[in-house]
Amino acid sequence: QLQLVESGGGLVQPGGSLRLSCAASGFILDYYAIGWFRQAPGKEREGVSCMSRSGGSTNYADSVKGRFTISRDNAKNTVYLQMNTLKPEDTAVYYCAAAALSWGMCVLTSTSRYDYWGQGTQVTVSS
Repeated sequence: QLQLVESGGGLVQPGGSLRLSCAASGFILDYYAIGWFRQAPGKEREGVSCMSRSGGSTNYADSVKGRFTISRDNAKNTVYLQMNTLKPEDTAVYYCAAAALSWGMCVLTSTSRYDYWGQGTQVTVSS
């Protein structure tokens, strides 16, 4: 069974940090570009960060640049999103996704390009 499973979400105070993990099973993650997306209540799903298959190309939403870092560990078939200096507006359900794209490509603006999705993990930033 092909699946992605996120973990690491939770409740954190403003200014705090969380690291989200996304473990793949049933397929080899390093054959895919990866992306992190989020969806807040009443809002559309938006791209947060992505990384190409090569790992050499990354992209971040303006709202998270300098605070979030995407990474991948192909040996563990897992991707990560390190989130620092969290703000209340970062509150959302976070999803990881995998896309069969060209070697150096990743896409942040189109959810339709992604082939596999996790079930999501809730991140709440509140005092």
